Amino acid sequence: MTGRLAGYGRIVVKIGSALLVDRDTGLRHEWLASLCADVARLAGEGREVLLVSSGAIALGRKILKLPAGTLKLEESQAAAAVGQIALARAYSEMLGRHSLEAGQILLTLGDTEKRRPYLNARATIGTLIQFGAVPVINENDTVATSEIRYGDNDRLAARVATMMTADLLILLSDIDGLYTAPPARAPDARHLPLVERITPEIEAMAGGAASELSRGGMKTKIDAGKIATSAGAAMIISAGNRLNPLDAIDRGERQTLFLAAGNPVTSRKRWIAGHLNAVGRLVVDDGAVKALTAGKSLLAAGVRTVDGDFSRGDTILVLDGSGREVARGLVAYDAAEARLIAGKRSDAIEALLGEGTRAAMIHRDDLVLERHLQDAGGSAASQL
Repeated sequence: MTGRLAGYGRIVVKIGSALLVDRDTGLRHEWLASLCADVARLAGEGREVLLVSSGAIALGRKILKLPAGTLKLEESQAAAAVGQIALARAYSEMLGRHSLEAGQILLTLGDTEKRRPYLNARATIGTLIQFGAVPVINENDTVATSEIRYGDNDRLAARVATMMTADLLILLSDIDGLYTAPPARAPDARHLPLVERITPEIEAMAGGAASELSRGGMKTKIDAGKIATSAGAAMIISAGNRLNPLDAIDRGERQTLFLAAGNPVTSRKRWIAGHLNAVGRLVVDDGAVKALTAGKSLLAAGVRTVDGDFSRGDTILVLDGSGREVARGLVAYDAAEARLIAGKRSDAIEALLGEGTRAAMIHRDDLVLERHLQDAGGSAASQL
């Protein structure tokens, strides 16, 4: 793998409505088929690809023969309901040509901003990836209102990238990257192939939405870049209005690369360490301390006592037998369940809570060791 996408293992690709749907003819079948061929090639190289796809409302309004112009909320939701089925069918059929399964995920703002739904969504998407399926993600436009919606899929794609610790976010657009000014209004605007850091000057270069079918513009893409790069994912903006758009990026056709601020796992763990209040404690045995130090998850078998009233997804301190803080992380069980299974092995946990339960009290991806807490802003214990 020697192209521009070499070295990126998990890639989130955002597809805009104007790329997928033609106002007059509907779904762009040839374009979508070429995109799915690109996804299949990347998957064949061992890469994991997640698609954040707009287009449900645009496709639904074409199917329902709704007039041009701004739709009422209930009209948009009806169009989304019809369009989402057609869009999911198209992805399933075209990925299926390459022996890939598609899995549909519909999210609202709360699914990525509230910890418990966030963990559920992340677990579902992660399991799809483990099974070799391609997650196709969209905002749940059939139920979302202006108060509880993202409003554009650029920022949703950035949230998905951070949630899934992707190392690259690709925004396929009708423009081939960032310019010093909107090129439609400034013919002498210069294309920027590389953005090392998103500064106020970079933000000032963003313009408004360029298409009736798209809610977003360059501003939402810069907003998405701030979310993604600060969490450790690089971002590419490139033109998607050509066949095989991912292959074109890989070949080095014009694009803008926004450099990541750090490693995605490191950034996520800094977020856990520095920005969430711990609401409970787990005291663990020496074997668990050793396992954690070796980079493993905290299993229920190693937990001796549980303190606090917490819910799944809350931040918990992990202490050794002397009361010294060892780590902290996002707990996978409610307090009552944690007390019930503390000290139990996996087979005993299934007997108590049923099949399909998690062996880890805190998964290693959701856990920060004490030695990293200083880098993230100090000891978690001070926040209790």
